[in-house]
Amino acid sequence: MENIPDTFDPKPRKFIVWLFVVSSTIMFGGFTSYYLVFAASKGKGHGLVLPDAFIYSSLVILASSLTLFLASRALKKLNFSLERRLLWITMILAVVFGVMQFNAWGSMVRTGATLVGNNAAISFIYVVSGVHLLHIIAGVGLIINALAGSYKNVPAAQSQYKMEIASIFWHFIDILWIYLYVFLLLNR
Repeated sequence: MENIPDTFDPKPRKFIVWLFVVSSTIMFGGFTSYYLVFAASKGKGHGLVLPDAFIYSSLVILASSLTLFLASRALKKLNFSLERRLLWITMILAVVFGVMQFNAWGSMVRTGATLVGNNAAISFIYVVSGVHLLHIIAGVGLIINALAGSYKNVPAAQSQYKMEIASIFWHFIDILWIYLYVFLLLNR
């Protein structure tokens, strides 16, 4: 990434991230609205007991938000070694979350709940969790960017900016997953 001068104004770039957050919220709102209409027309939900891996992955993503929050606080206190450790932990937790999602999908397939089948409500679970997983991958990229910035000798404004962007996006996808999981639990 280019070296940003000390006069760097992060507001326009933060605005773009917020636009992405809002557009993603609208997209997932559309997904869940579609599901509600579909389920109402069929008179039933997906009918699955969701895999336990979804519960555990929810706890993992909450823990990752906590470690990212603590990394941001460490940066504000100029404790760079703690910031780096917490960013690494956040990355590891993100990877664990992704693996747990794949395990959940595998568990669903083993019970006969396939992506392509005669129940579109079940396919919906794969679609929303898969699109969310794509957001996780993007979030990991932002965390990697913040982590790389912590190892370079960059201006404080640039380092803080990278952390803020990663935090905005990561906390958003954390909240989004909790919403999706609760939605799926309530709409069986």
